[in-house]
Amino acid sequence: MRLVNRMQRLSGLSALHMKKSRIVNYLALSVLLALGSGLSACSGFTDLKNNLSESIFGAEPANPPVELEPIKSSYDMRIAWSTDVGEAGRFTYSPVVADNFIYTVNAGGTVMQLAADSGKLQWKTELEEPISSSVGLGGGLVLAGTSKGRLYALNMNGKKVWSAILSSEIQGQPRYYDGTVIVRTSDHHIYGIDAADGRRKWVYERATPSLSLKTQAGIVVDSGAIYAGFPGGKLVAIRADNGKLLWEATVAQPKGVTEIERIADITSLPFVDGAVVYVVAYQGKVAAVDRQRGQVIWSRDISSYIGLTADNGKIYLSHTIGSVYSLDTANGKTFWRQGNLGYRHLTIPLPLSNIVAVGDLEGYVHLLSQDDGSFVGRTQLGSKPLMSLVAGSNNQFFAQSRDGHLYAVTYK
Repeated sequence: MRLVNRMQRLSGLSALHMKKSRIVNYLALSVLLALGSGLSACSGFTDLKNNLSESIFGAEPANPPVELEPIKSSYDMRIAWSTDVGEAGRFTYSPVVADNFIYTVNAGGTVMQLAADSGKLQWKTELEEPISSSVGLGGGLVLAGTSKGRLYALNMNGKKVWSAILSSEIQGQPRYYDGTVIVRTSDHHIYGIDAADGRRKWVYERATPSLSLKTQAGIVVDSGAIYAGFPGGKLVAIRADNGKLLWEATVAQPKGVTEIERIADITSLPFVDGAVVYVVAYQGKVAAVDRQRGQVIWSRDISSYIGLTADNGKIYLSHTIGSVYSLDTANGKTFWRQGNLGYRHLTIPLPLSNIVAVGDLEGYVHLLSQDDGSFVGRTQLGSKPLMSLVAGSNNQFFAQSRDGHLYAVTYK
């Protein structure tokens, strides 16, 4: 009760258009905001709850998803196989495809390898702790991190090689680079771990702000540099060999009256493309940043929690409230916007040849034309939210749902 009173005093505004108990339970259970945040009637908090409630924590969304209109399909999508890999709980996972196998995890603590062509389980290893990260691969290791801050390294047969204790819950996907495993934790630390024995080589630390979003954002490693987004719209590049800061760029400035309106955190992965790294902030901007100097090349006001990707000169972005954008990588100008997927809590778009696939909270996969964003295909894999889509081979992609189903989908 004192927490509720404190938040109400800070905001000075009425609660959102929902029951007070739902707000308190939502914040307490998800640990979304740090202590000291305030509730308000502002649109910023409404958008935040709408976007996160179903896709991250499974709560009933405040605004119902936009009803889907019938479309004329140019593509036929079929489920080649599906299997139950275990529920995700409050975490968000993205499977990894390599050498005709697919690797994934569940919240119960299981790491598994499946055959990509059939979904047949090849091996599974129980870590006996809730797994908070997606699988990482590299250096002959299968990597996974837990909510208790333990990083596990398995060999390619699923046998435990070593484990290391870090400072807090492990986020995103562990990365491998040149004999080092690089991993991020929820207290804004990035670690370099020796891939041979789990020994700590270095750590990059940032202060934890009083108010920030709790996310599953990880890191990207490319050509010896690590890229990571942080609260306050900050993007950093650090060296992969020693963890030293190369540069820091501000890609979004906090704005607004209330603390929640001023959230401008980078909550998704940067995307590296040649000499440029692209990044987007919640309630902030999408920006292109020069990788050498850390200078912003261009930016524009678009908000996203889940993130973006880029392919063939185009950025594909899932907006906070459900639109899909195609932007020019050179200047950020809009090629097209598909606005008929509002409040459907979309996955990161997945470019596939001349189409873009995106999943939603009701288990639908939508195919959009890369030329104009029009709908060219749709199928429902299940009734629960999809967390991620990843490309396979031979006109195939994989989708993992929050209730624990992994689907192999073909399209033609």
